[in-house]
Amino acid sequence: MIYLDNNATTKVHPEVFQAMEPYLRDEFGNPSTGYDLGKRSNEAINKARDQVSSFLNAN
Repeated sequence: MIYLDNNATTKVHPEVFQAMEPYLRDEFGNPSTGYDLGKRSNEAINKARDQVSSFLNAN
């Protein structure tokens, strides 16, 4: 099958899914809260933000 509607949605790359899977299954805490699960979620978001920023040579 050839999928031509990538404007609406796109299949997630396997490496991206693998990186996100722990957060979809277990690490789904609210990053705005003070409890441990939320803190870990917030740390993961900040790490991802830093990685993207570094890749783009932006700040």
